[in-house]
Amino acid sequence: MSQKRNSLCLLALVLALFYAPLSYSQADTVKKEKRSKLFEEATTDSEYLMAIERANEMMESAYNDADFDSASHHLFGEIKRTQSKLDLILVSLKGANPNVRNQQMYQTVLEEIQQQLEEQNKAINLRNENLEKIKGRFIELRKDKDLMALLKDTIRRKHFKKEFANLRKKYRSTDSLMTKNQGILNKKKRITVQRKIAVSNALLVVESKLEKSGISMLHKEYPFLWSINDSIPKKTVAQNIGVKIVIEEKVAAYYLSYRTGGLITLLFFMGLLAWYISRNLKYLRTNGHSENLSLFNFKYLNRGFLIPVAVIGLNIAVVSNLFAPALFIELLQMLLLGILTILFKNQWSKVAMKNWLFLLGLFFTLCFLDLFIEVGFLQRCAFIAINVLGIRYGLVQIKTLKEQLYIQGFFKWASIIFIGFNGLSILYNLFGRVSLSNMLSLTAFISLTQIVALSVLLKIILEIILLQIYTTRVKRGIEKIFDHESLSNTLKKPFVLVIGYMWVVVIASNLNIWQSLRTSLGELLSRPNNIGSITFTLGNIVLFFIIIWIAHLLQKYVAYFFGEIDDENEENVNKRQHSKLLITRLTVLIGGYLLAVAASGMPLDKLSILLGALGVGVGLGLQNVVNNFVSGIILIFDKPIQIGDVIEISSESGRVKSMGLRTTKINAPNGAEIIIPNGNLLSQNITNWTYTDNFKLVEVSIDISGDTTPDDINATIMEALESLSLVNTTKTPQIFYNAISEGKYKVLVKFWCSIYRTEETVSSARQVLFSSFKAKGLTFSS
Repeated sequence: MSQKRNSLCLLALVLALFYAPLSYSQADTVKKEKRSKLFEEATTDSEYLMAIERANEMMESAYNDADFDSASHHLFGEIKRTQSKLDLILVSLKGANPNVRNQQMYQTVLEEIQQQLEEQNKAINLRNENLEKIKGRFIELRKDKDLMALLKDTIRRKHFKKEFANLRKKYRSTDSLMTKNQGILNKKKRITVQRKIAVSNALLVVESKLEKSGISMLHKEYPFLWSINDSIPKKTVAQNIGVKIVIEEKVAAYYLSYRTGGLITLLFFMGLLAWYISRNLKYLRTNGHSENLSLFNFKYLNRGFLIPVAVIGLNIAVVSNLFAPALFIELLQMLLLGILTILFKNQWSKVAMKNWLFLLGLFFTLCFLDLFIEVGFLQRCAFIAINVLGIRYGLVQIKTLKEQLYIQGFFKWASIIFIGFNGLSILYNLFGRVSLSNMLSLTAFISLTQIVALSVLLKIILEIILLQIYTTRVKRGIEKIFDHESLSNTLKKPFVLVIGYMWVVVIASNLNIWQSLRTSLGELLSRPNNIGSITFTLGNIVLFFIIIWIAHLLQKYVAYFFGEIDDENEENVNKRQHSKLLITRLTVLIGGYLLAVAASGMPLDKLSILLGALGVGVGLGLQNVVNNFVSGIILIFDKPIQIGDVIEISSESGRVKSMGLRTTKINAPNGAEIIIPNGNLLSQNITNWTYTDNFKLVEVSIDISGDTTPDDINATIMEALESLSLVNTTKTPQIFYNAISEGKYKVLVKFWCSIYRTEETVSSARQVLFSSFKAKGLTFSS
């Protein structure tokens, strides 16, 4: 009704603008001219022209606003693409195998299409509202007094005949465009509403099928196995397989195009990882160190980098495509298992390899039956046969696989799940719960094969980290093989948590409970809780501690990526690199804590209260803690001492082992570790023997007796010191005579050597000097 009323108003305005009758007679006009115009406010032609110009500008802007812009054409393209996606899903929904994987994918895609349709509907409504506003602009023209006066004045109107003709032309073009676009929008809105209804109906069907596949639904889905009458002709079976293959291929192709962006991103990062690994391997090969990789117990990277990188990418693809169609995800699984078989070929024993291939054969057969064979007596019997073989495999043959894996902790649970799910699958199959039986069978095999793949993934990641550490150390001139086993045990702990999470997610997704678990957990974590005037959620608290844990983990392990390990040789310490590492660790910690506070959602006013309370705590009893913390930051940036320096402070001396934000650890010569608060370091005098370089001036006193001269003694001493590699000959040794008498000389020799090997160098110098003077028949004492 409102649209019809607006149209009538527009029609009346047009009639008033261009076809107004001559309602004023000539006599009336003469009378008006006779009136005195001295005190009247007469409208001039210029003001009439301005009124016509305003109307012209309004119609011009109305035409431009009524025309569809690029965003509107993009919207119409999105509507068309949504239609094609929906058509494919609706067709596939009727003919595809109703397994859990496909139904999960349909549910996810339909929910996204539903959201897209809502957004498209809102966009169409906005454009409809825009057209209504444009119509309102024409109605606003009535309020222009100059324009309305000109329309009523028939004589003056003839002087603006050309201008009115242009206005009439613009009005007609604008009206035509608005009518056309209004029809397009109405058509698009009608299609959008119809699609929303179709999506709602499809979602009901999918949710119903998922509910029937759920573990909680224990009613009979098919007849009991002993009462089924399977009379499907062989030709019909073959035709059904062909039809299902075509449908599954279309669904998988659609999902592949739907996830193209994410897969390309994954390929890009895997390409970067492959380049990074190949660069390190090439460097070691070029410098003759590639054979040393076998000393690190490398199983995969020493045979190339493409296959290990493919294993990493496929594991990530499996976990990141939880709601992919069955054919797509099972092709990923088969490709992953095929690549693992190539890796295992020369690594595993013949018995283990034979059992692994048998497991793959059962898994591939199960996937084929689940995807392409109609539910009938033969299919159900085949499933039972696979389950029986699976139970026997879990009890007898699975041990050979466990012995070949890097991590074996999860394998015990994987074995229990494998045997238990196969047993339950047989029971559900016998009593008519075929969909639940198939779901449990697939989950059993996927849980077992996935834990094998994840174990290989962990081993590859650790090998990449060890490769980086060793390559960096070789570049620094350190060829010593470090204790890689203890380092691997330290590094694998956080990765085990990640791998465990990935494994649980894959199992829960195959059981069709991951979505509900995630939803329930999200509701629990996002529920607001109140303590006094403070409102918080469990999710914010959990996120706060997770970020802090990750920050501490990163600052702890960041040194490994620069080739630093705990048993670093003191002469090979790179002080500049250690300073950068300390600053990096400090940045990671501060950034992590700030990010954790921001993620916790704590209001700034509450934070100021907390900081005020902390200030009171500092004033009452935390002065030393804050003093040490600030002193640690000053030590990191001012650098009076660095890791590896040999220092003396008060009565303590030793080599700086590590520097933290609160304390500094010093290794004493007797093996003790001295922990000194940073505040004490900064407030006392420090003797740093290695502030500029790592050399120390040492002294050796010697007594020489015999028939010789000072020149011969000097030459002998210089020759002896030059023969010692531990002596720094770039700085000339110094020889001083404390006493000289006939045949007796007391000599003080000073020379430079590494401060880390002072005692060894002095001892070697005494031995060489003794041998040199004895060879010349002189008596030597020191």
